[in-house]
Amino acid sequence: MSEKLNHIKKVGFVLRPDSPNILPIYNDIKSKFENKGIEVLLGHLSANMVGLNGINFHKMCQEVDILVSLGGDGTLLSLVRKSYGYDKPVLGINAGNLGFLADTPINCVDDMVDKLLVGDYRIDNRMMIEGYIERENDKEEFYAFNDVVITRPTISHMVKLDASIDGDWFNTYRGDGLIISTPTGSTAYNLSLGGPIMYPLSKVFIMTPVAPHSLTQRPLVVPSDFTIEMTSPDELVIMVDGQDNYSLKATEKLVIKGAEMSAKLLHKKEHSYFKVLREKLSWGDE
Repeated sequence: MSEKLNHIKKVGFVLRPDSPNILPIYNDIKSKFENKGIEVLLGHLSANMVGLNGINFHKMCQEVDILVSLGGDGTLLSLVRKSYGYDKPVLGINAGNLGFLADTPINCVDDMVDKLLVGDYRIDNRMMIEGYIERENDKEEFYAFNDVVITRPTISHMVKLDASIDGDWFNTYRGDGLIISTPTGSTAYNLSLGGPIMYPLSKVFIMTPVAPHSLTQRPLVVPSDFTIEMTSPDELVIMVDGQDNYSLKATEKLVIKGAEMSAKLLHKKEHSYFKVLREKLSWGDE
């Protein structure tokens, strides 16, 4: 049986960054929630961008029943990552282009609010990555919803990565880098490199080499209860969801595992992942 919330009385919005022209769209959508008796809060960074009063992001996450991303997939990715630990479902309203994740169109918001109020919706629990860089005296932790990309800081050097699973060395990757993706992220950078598309509710890692030096290197799918460790003799760059960057030095170790908590995405009950694939990837007959 699908998980349901006891009530939805208060929602917290985050807007696409660097887009002050999104204010009229936000005001229109805000009124649709308020007209149905739902209080709307706006995160302080988004509020500052559009000249409104907002609330501290972490306080907002504590107070609301659900979080709402108004923007594209990148806005939703950032919101899911930053709200990790609060266990709040996220509704993605698409004011962007692609809409793999933020899949509620602006013109369907009224209908979606009605469905939220009567429990006619679905909450999908999607795997997230928990990672950290093990340094000499501490650990730098992060979370990823789509992927973790290990790559070179300059184009003049080839990446050399020694990879272990649950403490057992299994491969040395040489090339431009490596992507460790969640099933949700399988339709992002992983897909452009020929990696497999995974059903988003699966619990696996997809390890896809970037321009491998050897033609025998292929994408590898492993269960999410494994722990992946990476070391390199060179300094590398770690990119999280294409948004946050970290450095990995030769004396340090990158550790990747499945996060304890899942991301919760709100969808219409009739939402079909395969329909999304057909529409976004132009599959099937015309």
